[in-house]
Amino acid sequence: MQHNKVLILDFGSQYTQLIARRVRELNIYCEIHPFNKVPEDIDGYKAVILSGSPSSVRSEEAPHPDLSNIRAKKPLLGVCYGAQYLAHFSGGEVAPSNTREYGRANLSFIKEDAFFEGVSEGSQVWMSHSDTIKHLPTNGVLLASTHDVENAAYKIEGETTYAIQFHPEVYHSMDGKRILENFLVQIAGVNQDWTPQSFVEETVEELKEKLGDDKVVLGLSGGVDSSVAAMLLNKAIGDNLYCIFVNNGLLRKNEFQDVLEQYKGMGLNVKGVDASARFLDALKGESDPEGKRKIIGRVFIEVFDDEAHAISDVKWLAQGTIYPDVIESVSATGGPSATIKSHHNVGGLPDFMKLKVVEPLKLLFKDEVRRVGASMGMSPNLLGRHPFPGPGLGIRILGDITAEKVRILQEVDAIFISNLKSWGLYDSVWQAGAMLLPVNSVGVMGDERTYEKCVALRAVESTDGMTADWVNLPYEFLQKTSNEIINKVKGVNRVVYDISSKPPATIEWE
Repeated sequence: MQHNKVLILDFGSQYTQLIARRVRELNIYCEIHPFNKVPEDIDGYKAVILSGSPSSVRSEEAPHPDLSNIRAKKPLLGVCYGAQYLAHFSGGEVAPSNTREYGRANLSFIKEDAFFEGVSEGSQVWMSHSDTIKHLPTNGVLLASTHDVENAAYKIEGETTYAIQFHPEVYHSMDGKRILENFLVQIAGVNQDWTPQSFVEETVEELKEKLGDDKVVLGLSGGVDSSVAAMLLNKAIGDNLYCIFVNNGLLRKNEFQDVLEQYKGMGLNVKGVDASARFLDALKGESDPEGKRKIIGRVFIEVFDDEAHAISDVKWLAQGTIYPDVIESVSATGGPSATIKSHHNVGGLPDFMKLKVVEPLKLLFKDEVRRVGASMGMSPNLLGRHPFPGPGLGIRILGDITAEKVRILQEVDAIFISNLKSWGLYDSVWQAGAMLLPVNSVGVMGDERTYEKCVALRAVESTDGMTADWVNLPYEFLQKTSNEIINKVKGVNRVVYDISSKPPATIEWE
Protein backbone atom coordinates (compact mmCIF):
# COMPACT_ATOMS: atom_id res chain seq x y z
CA MET A 1 0.00 0.00 0.00
CA GLN A 2 1.36 3.41 -0.98
CA HIS A 3 1.07 5.88 1.89
CA ASN A 4 0.65 9.60 1.42
CA LYS A 5 4.11 10.72 2.47
CA VAL A 6 5.19 14.01 4.02
CA LEU A 7 8.73 15.30 3.39
CA ILE A 8 10.53 17.17 6.20
CA LEU A 9 13.61 19.09 5.09
CA ASP A 10 16.09 19.33 7.94
CA PHE A 11 18.06 22.56 8.38
CA GLY A 12 19.84 21.25 11.49
CA SER A 13 17.28 22.14 14.18
CA GLN A 14 17.35 20.22 17.47
CA TYR A 15 13.56 19.89 17.06
CA THR A 16 13.42 18.29 13.58
CA GLN A 17 12.88 14.77 14.93
CA LEU A 18 10.13 16.15 17.13
CA ILE A 19 8.28 17.48 14.05
CA ALA A 20 8.44 14.00 12.54
CA ARG A 21 7.15 12.39 15.72
CA ARG A 22 4.20 14.80 15.92
CA VAL A 23 3.33 14.06 12.29
CA ARG A 24 3.56 10.30 12.94
CA GLU A 25 1.28 10.73 15.98
CA LEU A 26 -1.34 11.97 13.49
CA ASN A 27 -1.02 8.54 11.77
CA ILE A 28 0.73 10.19 8.83
CA TYR A 29 3.96 8.74 7.41
CA CYS A 30 6.82 11.24 7.02
CA GLU A 31 10.53 11.17 6.22
CA ILE A 32 13.36 13.51 7.20
CA HIS A 33 15.91 14.45 4.54
CA PRO A 34 18.79 16.97 4.80
CA PHE A 35 17.96 20.32 3.14
CA ASN A 36 20.85 19.78 0.69
CA LYS A 37 19.66 16.29 -0.33
CA VAL A 38 16.11 16.90 -1.54
CA PRO A 39 14.79 13.64 -3.08
CA GLU A 40 14.81 13.85 -6.89
CA ASP A 41 11.40 12.25 -7.19
CA ILE A 42 8.99 14.16 -4.98
CA ASP A 43 5.79 12.99 -6.68
CA GLY A 44 5.10 10.58 -3.81
CA TYR A 45 5.05 13.39 -1.23
CA LYS A 46 1.73 15.11 -0.53
CA ALA A 47 3.23 17.95 1.53
CA VAL A 48 6.58 19.43 2.59
CA ILE A 49 7.68 20.95 5.92
CA LEU A 50 10.81 23.12 6.32
CA SER A 51 12.38 22.74 9.78
CA GLY A 52 13.99 25.29 12.06
CA SER A 53 17.75 25.86 12.13
CA PRO A 54 20.49 27.25 14.40
CA SER A 55 21.56 29.39 11.38
CA SER A 56 20.40 32.90 10.44
CA VAL A 57 18.96 33.39 6.94
CA ARG A 58 21.02 36.59 6.77
CA SER A 59 24.30 34.72 7.12
CA GLU A 60 26.53 33.86 4.15
CA GLU A 61 26.60 30.20 5.25
CA ALA A 62 22.81 29.95 5.66
CA PRO A 63 21.26 26.71 4.33
CA HIS A 64 19.86 27.56 0.91
CA PRO A 65 17.85 24.68 -0.61
CA ASP A 66 16.54 24.46 -4.15
CA LEU A 67 12.75 24.53 -3.71
CA SER A 68 11.90 24.90 -7.41
CA ASN A 69 10.22 21.47 -7.53
CA ILE A 70 8.28 22.16 -4.33
CA ARG A 71 7.27 25.80 -4.03
CA ALA A 72 3.74 26.43 -5.42
CA LYS A 73 3.63 22.77 -6.56
CA LYS A 74 3.19 21.10 -3.17
CA PRO A 75 1.54 22.29 0.06
CA LEU A 76 4.44 23.81 1.98
CA LEU A 77 4.85 24.75 5.67
CA GLY A 78 7.85 26.73 6.89
CA VAL A 79 8.62 26.44 10.63
CA CYS A 80 10.80 29.15 12.30
CA TYR A 81 13.91 29.23 10.03
CA GLY A 82 11.69 27.83 7.25
CA ALA A 83 9.28 30.78 7.67
CA GLN A 84 12.15 33.29 7.68
CA TYR A 85 13.73 31.62 4.66
CA LEU A 86 10.49 31.89 2.65
CA ALA A 87 10.18 35.58 3.60
CA HIS A 88 13.84 36.56 3.11
CA PHE A 89 14.19 35.13 -0.41
CA SER A 90 10.71 36.11 -1.66
CA GLY A 91 10.52 39.84 -1.27
CA GLY A 92 10.15 40.08 2.51
CA GLU A 93 12.62 41.29 5.15
CA VAL A 94 14.25 39.44 8.04
CA ALA A 95 16.20 41.46 10.61
CA PRO A 96 17.70 40.98 14.07
CA SER A 97 14.98 41.15 16.70
CA ASN A 98 14.91 44.03 19.22
CA THR A 99 13.25 41.84 21.86
CA ARG A 100 14.30 38.39 22.96
CA GLU A 101 11.96 36.00 21.12
CA TYR A 102 12.55 32.83 23.08
CA GLY A 103 10.18 30.76 25.22
CA ARG A 104 6.46 30.97 25.86
CA ALA A 105 4.26 33.51 24.05
CA ASN A 106 0.53 33.81 23.39
CA LEU A 107 -1.26 34.44 20.11
CA SER A 108 -2.89 37.88 20.48
CA PHE A 109 -4.38 37.98 16.97
CA ILE A 110 -5.60 35.14 14.73
CA LYS A 111 -7.11 35.68 11.27
CA GLU A 112 -9.94 33.31 10.39
CA ASP A 113 -8.38 30.60 8.23
CA ALA A 114 -8.49 26.78 7.92
CA PHE A 115 -4.89 26.78 9.19
CA PHE A 116 -5.98 28.02 12.64
CA GLU A 117 -9.33 26.20 12.85
CA GLY A 118 -10.03 25.25 16.47
CA VAL A 119 -7.25 27.51 17.80
CA SER A 120 -8.33 30.51 19.85
CA GLU A 121 -6.65 33.80 20.77
CA GLY A 122 -4.44 33.45 23.84
CA SER A 123 -3.19 30.01 22.71
CA GLN A 124 0.35 29.46 24.04
CA VAL A 125 3.14 28.93 21.50
CA TRP A 126 6.92 28.41 21.82
CA MET A 127 9.33 30.87 20.20
CA SER A 128 13.03 30.20 19.65
CA HIS A 129 14.77 32.73 17.39
CA SER A 130 16.95 35.86 17.44
CA ASP A 131 15.89 37.12 13.97
CA THR A 132 12.36 38.20 13.15
CA ILE A 133 10.30 38.77 9.99
CA LYS A 134 9.95 42.56 9.60
CA HIS A 135 8.07 42.48 6.29
CA LEU A 136 6.08 39.63 4.80
CA PRO A 137 7.09 38.19 1.41
CA THR A 138 5.36 39.19 -1.83
CA ASN A 139 1.67 38.19 -1.66
CA GLY A 140 2.06 37.36 2.05
CA VAL A 141 -1.09 37.54 4.18
CA LEU A 142 -0.78 37.92 7.96
CA LEU A 143 -2.47 35.05 9.85
CA ALA A 144 -1.36 35.50 13.48
CA SER A 145 0.60 37.73 15.87
CA THR A 146 1.82 37.65 19.48
CA HIS A 147 2.39 40.66 21.70
CA ASP A 148 6.07 40.89 20.63
CA VAL A 149 6.02 39.19 17.22
CA GLU A 150 3.77 40.82 14.66
CA ASN A 151 4.37 38.32 11.85
CA ALA A 152 4.02 35.10 13.88
CA ALA A 153 2.22 33.31 11.03
CA TYR A 154 1.41 34.05 7.38
CA LYS A 155 0.36 32.42 4.13
CA ILE A 156 1.26 33.29 0.53
CA GLU A 157 -1.67 34.01 -1.78
CA GLY A 158 -1.84 32.02 -5.01
CA GLU A 159 -0.04 28.97 -3.57
CA THR A 160 -0.58 26.54 -0.69
CA THR A 161 2.32 27.94 1.32
CA TYR A 162 2.07 28.61 5.06
CA ALA A 163 4.69 29.76 7.54
CA ILE A 164 5.00 30.16 11.32
CA GLN A 165 7.77 31.67 13.43
CA PHE A 166 6.96 29.47 16.45
CA HIS A 167 7.53 25.72 16.98
CA PRO A 168 4.25 23.73 16.82
CA GLU A 169 6.11 20.47 17.50
CA VAL A 170 7.15 21.20 21.12
CA TYR A 171 4.83 20.44 24.04
CA HIS A 172 4.78 24.11 25.10
CA SER A 173 2.82 25.02 21.94
CA MET A 174 -0.56 23.96 23.31
CA ASP A 175 -2.37 23.74 19.95
CA GLY A 176 0.71 22.79 17.92
CA LYS A 177 -0.56 19.33 17.02
CA ARG A 178 -3.92 20.79 15.95
CA ILE A 179 -2.14 23.32 13.69
CA LEU A 180 -0.07 20.54 12.07
CA GLU A 181 -3.25 18.50 11.58
CA ASN A 182 -5.06 21.48 10.04
CA PHE A 183 -2.22 21.97 7.56
CA LEU A 184 -1.66 18.31 6.68
CA VAL A 185 -5.21 16.93 6.74
CA GLN A 186 -7.55 19.88 6.03
CA ILE A 187 -5.32 21.90 3.69
CA ALA A 188 -2.95 19.34 2.10
CA GLY A 189 -5.44 16.45 2.10
CA VAL A 190 -3.04 13.84 3.50
CA ASN A 191 -4.64 10.53 4.55
CA GLN A 192 -4.16 9.38 8.16
CA ASP A 193 -3.37 5.75 7.33
CA TRP A 194 -0.01 5.14 9.07
CA THR A 195 -0.95 2.84 12.00
CA PRO A 196 0.90 0.13 13.94
CA GLN A 197 -1.39 -2.52 12.42
CA SER A 198 -0.77 -1.32 8.85
CA PHE A 199 2.98 -1.23 9.53
CA VAL A 200 2.96 -4.85 10.77
CA GLU A 201 0.93 -6.11 7.80
CA GLU A 202 3.03 -4.32 5.19
CA THR A 203 6.38 -5.11 6.83
CA VAL A 204 5.60 -8.82 7.16
CA GLU A 205 4.61 -8.94 3.46
CA GLU A 206 7.79 -7.08 2.44
CA LEU A 207 9.96 -9.39 4.58
CA LYS A 208 8.36 -12.51 3.07
CA GLU A 209 9.07 -11.18 -0.41
CA LYS A 210 12.61 -10.03 0.39
CA LEU A 211 13.79 -13.07 2.36
CA GLY A 212 11.93 -15.95 0.72
CA ASP A 213 13.29 -19.22 2.16
CA ASP A 214 16.61 -17.67 3.26
CA LYS A 215 17.90 -18.10 6.80
CA VAL A 216 18.32 -15.00 8.99
CA VAL A 217 20.39 -14.61 12.16
CA LEU A 218 19.55 -11.99 14.80
CA GLY A 219 21.39 -11.01 17.98
CA LEU A 220 18.79 -10.55 20.72
CA SER A 221 19.63 -8.25 23.61
CA GLY A 222 16.53 -8.55 25.77
CA GLY A 223 15.63 -4.96 24.83
CA VAL A 224 12.59 -3.57 23.04
CA ASP A 225 14.07 -2.98 19.56
CA SER A 226 15.64 -6.38 18.98
CA SER A 227 12.60 -8.14 20.48
CA VAL A 228 10.08 -6.35 18.23
CA ALA A 229 12.33 -6.93 15.19
CA ALA A 230 12.42 -10.64 16.11
CA MET A 231 8.62 -10.85 16.35
CA LEU A 232 8.15 -9.22 12.92
CA LEU A 233 10.68 -11.58 11.33
CA ASN A 234 9.14 -14.56 13.11
CA LYS A 235 5.73 -13.66 11.61
CA ALA A 236 7.34 -13.51 8.17
CA ILE A 237 9.75 -16.46 8.12
CA GLY A 238 9.13 -18.54 11.28
CA ASP A 239 11.87 -21.07 12.06
CA ASN A 240 14.16 -19.64 9.37
CA LEU A 241 14.90 -16.93 11.94
CA TYR A 242 17.76 -17.97 14.25
CA CYS A 243 17.99 -15.76 17.36
CA ILE A 244 21.15 -15.71 19.46
CA PHE A 245 21.09 -14.26 22.98
CA VAL A 246 24.62 -13.84 24.33
CA ASN A 247 25.32 -13.58 28.05
CA ASN A 248 28.35 -11.28 28.27
CA GLY A 249 28.47 -11.67 32.06
CA LEU A 250 27.45 -8.02 32.40
CA LEU A 251 23.66 -8.44 32.34
CA ARG A 252 21.35 -7.69 35.26
CA LYS A 253 20.87 -10.28 38.02
CA ASN A 254 19.17 -13.45 36.65
CA GLU A 255 18.51 -11.65 33.37
CA PHE A 256 19.99 -14.33 31.10
CA GLN A 257 17.60 -17.08 32.29
CA ASP A 258 14.57 -14.79 32.74
CA VAL A 259 14.80 -13.30 29.25
CA LEU A 260 15.48 -16.69 27.62
CA GLU A 261 12.30 -18.05 29.21
CA GLN A 262 10.35 -15.02 28.04
CA TYR A 263 11.57 -15.41 24.46
CA LYS A 264 10.71 -19.11 24.37
CA GLY A 265 7.21 -18.20 25.59
CA MET A 266 6.93 -15.89 22.55
CA GLY A 267 7.52 -18.82 20.20
CA LEU A 268 10.93 -17.61 19.01
CA ASN A 269 13.69 -19.93 17.81
CA VAL A 270 16.33 -18.81 20.38
CA LYS A 271 19.72 -20.11 21.44
CA GLY A 272 21.21 -18.79 24.67
CA VAL A 273 25.02 -18.64 24.76
CA ASP A 274 26.69 -18.12 28.14
CA ALA A 275 30.03 -16.51 27.27
CA SER A 276 30.42 -14.60 30.54
CA ALA A 277 33.81 -16.16 31.41
CA ARG A 278 35.18 -15.27 27.95
CA PHE A 279 34.15 -11.62 28.34
CA LEU A 280 35.47 -11.28 31.90
CA ASP A 281 38.81 -12.82 30.90
CA ALA A 282 39.17 -10.40 27.99
CA LEU A 283 38.30 -7.42 30.22
CA LYS A 284 40.82 -8.28 32.95
CA GLY A 285 42.82 -5.19 33.96
CA GLU A 286 41.18 -2.80 31.46
CA SER A 287 39.86 0.35 33.12
CA ASP A 288 39.55 2.81 30.21
CA PRO A 289 35.85 3.25 29.24
CA GLU A 290 36.51 3.25 25.49
CA GLY A 291 38.88 0.29 25.88
CA LYS A 292 36.18 -1.67 27.72
CA ARG A 293 33.58 -0.89 25.03
CA LYS A 294 35.94 -2.05 22.29
CA ILE A 295 36.75 -5.31 24.10
CA ILE A 296 33.06 -6.04 24.77
CA GLY A 297 32.23 -5.24 21.12
CA ARG A 298 35.07 -7.39 19.77
CA VAL A 299 34.30 -10.42 21.94
CA PHE A 300 30.59 -10.13 21.14
CA ILE A 301 31.41 -10.25 17.42
CA GLU A 302 33.67 -13.28 17.93
CA VAL A 303 31.00 -15.17 19.92
CA PHE A 304 28.21 -14.14 17.54
CA ASP A 305 30.30 -15.13 14.51
CA ASP A 306 31.07 -18.58 16.01
CA GLU A 307 27.36 -19.17 16.59
CA ALA A 308 26.31 -17.84 13.17
CA HIS A 309 28.82 -20.19 11.50
CA ALA A 310 27.24 -23.12 13.31
CA ILE A 311 24.03 -22.49 11.31
CA SER A 312 24.39 -23.66 7.71
CA ASP A 313 23.57 -21.31 4.80
CA VAL A 314 22.72 -18.14 6.72
CA LYS A 315 22.26 -15.30 4.21
CA TRP A 316 21.01 -12.37 6.32
CA LEU A 317 21.87 -10.52 9.51
CA ALA A 318 18.84 -8.81 11.12
CA GLN A 319 19.33 -5.69 13.24
CA GLY A 320 17.06 -3.60 15.44
CA THR A 321 18.20 -0.28 13.92
CA ILE A 322 15.54 2.43 14.45
CA TYR A 323 14.86 5.70 12.62
CA PRO A 324 16.89 8.10 14.84
CA ASP A 325 20.04 6.01 14.05
CA VAL A 326 19.30 6.36 10.32
CA ILE A 327 18.65 10.12 10.56
CA GLU A 328 21.86 10.75 12.51
CA SER A 329 23.94 9.03 9.85
CA VAL A 330 22.66 11.39 7.11
CA SER A 331 21.84 14.56 9.05
CA ALA A 332 22.27 18.01 7.56
CA THR A 333 25.01 18.87 10.02
CA GLY A 334 26.83 15.54 9.83
CA GLY A 335 25.19 14.26 13.00
CA PRO A 336 26.53 14.35 16.54
CA SER A 337 30.22 13.84 17.08
CA ALA A 338 31.04 10.20 16.49
CA THR A 339 33.74 10.38 19.17
CA ILE A 340 31.40 10.91 22.15
CA LYS A 341 31.44 7.12 22.51
CA SER A 342 31.71 4.22 20.13
CA HIS A 343 28.31 2.76 19.26
CA HIS A 344 27.54 -0.61 20.75
CA ASN A 345 25.03 -1.82 18.16
CA VAL A 346 25.89 -4.93 16.18
CA GLY A 347 26.31 -2.43 13.32
CA GLY A 348 30.07 -2.88 13.49
CA LEU A 349 30.04 -6.48 12.30
CA PRO A 350 33.12 -7.14 10.18
CA ASP A 351 33.15 -7.76 6.44
CA PHE A 352 34.20 -11.40 6.90
CA MET A 353 30.66 -12.28 8.00
CA LYS A 354 29.54 -11.60 4.41
CA LEU A 355 25.86 -11.32 5.38
CA LYS A 356 23.24 -9.06 3.84
CA VAL A 357 21.55 -6.80 6.40
CA VAL A 358 17.80 -6.57 7.06
CA GLU A 359 16.44 -3.84 9.38
CA PRO A 360 12.66 -4.14 9.85
CA LEU A 361 12.39 -1.17 12.26
CA LYS A 362 14.51 1.40 10.42
CA LEU A 363 11.45 3.62 9.71
CA LEU A 364 10.25 3.76 13.34
CA PHE A 365 10.85 5.99 16.36
CA LYS A 366 11.18 4.30 19.78
CA ASP A 367 7.61 5.06 20.85
CA GLU A 368 6.35 3.63 17.54
CA VAL A 369 8.40 0.46 18.08
CA ARG A 370 6.56 -0.02 21.39
CA ARG A 371 3.16 0.57 19.73
CA VAL A 372 3.98 -1.93 16.98
CA GLY A 373 5.01 -4.50 19.61
CA ALA A 374 1.74 -3.90 21.52
CA SER A 375 -0.28 -4.40 18.33
CA MET A 376 1.36 -7.85 17.97
CA GLY A 377 0.30 -8.75 21.53
CA MET A 378 3.77 -8.55 23.08
CA SER A 379 4.06 -8.38 26.88
CA PRO A 380 3.76 -4.85 28.37
CA ASN A 381 6.60 -5.82 30.75
CA LEU A 382 8.96 -6.38 27.83
CA LEU A 383 7.77 -3.34 25.86
CA GLY A 384 8.01 -1.10 28.92
CA ARG A 385 11.59 -2.13 29.71
CA HIS A 386 14.05 0.68 30.27
CA PRO A 387 16.84 1.01 27.70
CA PHE A 388 19.95 -0.90 28.81
CA PRO A 389 23.39 -0.18 27.31
CA GLY A 390 24.95 -2.76 24.98
CA PRO A 391 28.10 -3.07 27.17
CA GLY A 392 25.74 -3.59 30.12
CA LEU A 393 27.17 -3.24 33.61
CA GLY A 394 30.63 -2.98 32.02
CA ILE A 395 30.15 0.79 31.72
CA ARG A 396 28.42 1.08 35.09
CA ILE A 397 31.46 -0.33 36.90
CA LEU A 398 33.91 2.56 36.81
CA GLY A 399 37.46 1.30 36.45
CA ASP A 400 38.45 -2.33 35.89
CA ILE A 401 35.93 -5.17 35.95
CA THR A 402 36.06 -8.26 38.17
CA ALA A 403 33.52 -10.99 38.86
CA GLU A 404 33.16 -9.69 42.43
CA LYS A 405 32.38 -6.14 41.26
CA VAL A 406 29.79 -7.51 38.83
CA ARG A 407 28.17 -9.47 41.69
CA ILE A 408 28.01 -6.38 43.91
CA LEU A 409 26.48 -4.21 41.19
CA GLN A 410 23.96 -6.87 40.12
CA GLU A 411 22.71 -7.08 43.73
CA VAL A 412 22.50 -3.28 44.09
CA ASP A 413 20.77 -2.86 40.72
CA ALA A 414 18.24 -5.63 41.51
CA ILE A 415 17.19 -3.89 44.75
CA PHE A 416 16.90 -0.47 43.04
CA ILE A 417 14.86 -1.73 40.06
CA SER A 418 12.56 -3.99 42.10
CA ASN A 419 11.84 -1.11 44.51
CA LEU A 420 11.02 1.21 41.59
CA LYS A 421 8.50 -1.41 40.43
CA SER A 422 6.98 -2.09 43.85
CA TRP A 423 6.57 1.65 44.52
CA GLY A 424 4.87 2.16 41.12
CA LEU A 425 7.70 4.43 39.90
CA TYR A 426 9.27 2.26 37.18
CA ASP A 427 6.99 3.34 34.32
CA SER A 428 7.47 7.06 35.00
CA VAL A 429 11.26 6.67 34.61
CA TRP A 430 12.94 6.51 31.17
CA GLN A 431 16.04 4.71 32.42
CA ALA A 432 17.44 3.74 35.80
CA GLY A 433 20.50 1.93 37.04
CA ALA A 434 23.28 1.85 39.58
CA MET A 435 26.96 2.74 39.15
CA LEU A 436 29.78 1.16 41.14
CA LEU A 437 32.31 3.89 41.90
CA PRO A 438 36.08 3.28 42.03
CA VAL A 439 36.33 4.69 45.54
CA ASN A 440 36.10 3.20 49.01
CA SER A 441 34.74 5.25 51.86
CA VAL A 442 34.83 4.97 55.63
CA GLY A 443 31.67 3.75 57.35
CA VAL A 444 30.53 2.32 60.68
CA MET A 445 28.61 -0.95 61.01
CA GLY A 446 27.88 -1.91 64.62
CA ASP A 447 31.06 -1.10 66.50
CA GLU A 448 33.26 -1.74 63.47
CA ARG A 449 34.75 0.80 61.10
CA THR A 450 34.38 -0.28 57.48
CA TYR A 451 36.18 0.79 54.34
CA GLU A 452 33.93 -0.30 51.49
CA LYS A 453 32.43 0.59 48.13
CA CYS A 454 30.22 3.55 47.22
CA VAL A 455 27.38 3.17 44.67
CA ALA A 456 25.49 5.89 42.82
CA LEU A 457 21.85 5.49 41.83
CA ARG A 458 20.68 7.19 38.61
CA ALA A 459 17.11 7.65 37.32
CA VAL A 460 16.25 9.97 34.43
CA GLU A 461 13.18 11.06 32.51
CA SER A 462 13.39 11.59 28.77
CA THR A 463 11.46 10.99 25.55
CA ASP A 464 14.31 9.82 23.32
CA GLY A 465 17.50 9.80 25.42
CA MET A 466 18.95 12.79 23.54
CA THR A 467 18.27 15.06 26.49
CA ALA A 468 17.35 13.86 29.98
CA ASP A 469 16.56 15.22 33.43
CA TRP A 470 17.01 13.48 36.77
CA VAL A 471 13.86 12.16 38.40
CA ASN A 472 12.81 13.65 41.71
CA LEU A 473 12.29 10.32 43.51
CA PRO A 474 10.58 10.52 46.93
CA TYR A 475 12.96 10.83 49.90
CA GLU A 476 11.19 7.91 51.60
CA PHE A 477 11.89 5.72 48.56
CA LEU A 478 15.58 6.72 48.44
CA GLN A 479 15.90 6.19 52.22
CA LYS A 480 14.38 2.68 52.09
CA THR A 481 16.42 1.70 48.99
CA SER A 482 19.67 2.99 50.47
CA ASN A 483 19.09 1.13 53.76
CA GLU A 484 18.25 -2.09 51.93
CA ILE A 485 21.36 -1.88 49.72
CA ILE A 486 23.72 -1.19 52.63
CA ASN A 487 22.17 -3.91 54.81
CA LYS A 488 21.94 -6.61 52.16
CA VAL A 489 24.85 -6.09 49.75
CA LYS A 490 28.16 -7.12 51.26
CA GLY A 491 30.90 -4.70 50.22
CA VAL A 492 28.80 -1.47 50.01
CA ASN A 493 28.61 1.07 52.83
CA ARG A 494 27.52 4.27 51.04
CA VAL A 495 24.75 5.16 48.51
CA VAL A 496 24.48 8.48 46.65
CA TYR A 497 21.86 9.76 44.16
CA ASP A 498 22.93 11.42 40.89
CA ILE A 499 21.08 14.71 40.23
CA SER A 500 22.81 15.73 36.95
CA SER A 501 20.90 16.48 33.74
CA LYS A 502 21.92 15.64 30.15
CA PRO A 503 23.48 17.82 28.88
CA PRO A 504 26.02 18.47 30.35
CA ALA A 505 26.24 15.01 31.96
CA THR A 506 25.42 11.83 30.04
CA ILE A 507 22.89 9.24 31.23
CA GLU A 508 25.59 6.61 31.80
CA TRP A 509 28.75 7.47 33.71
CA GLU A 510 31.14 6.02 31.12
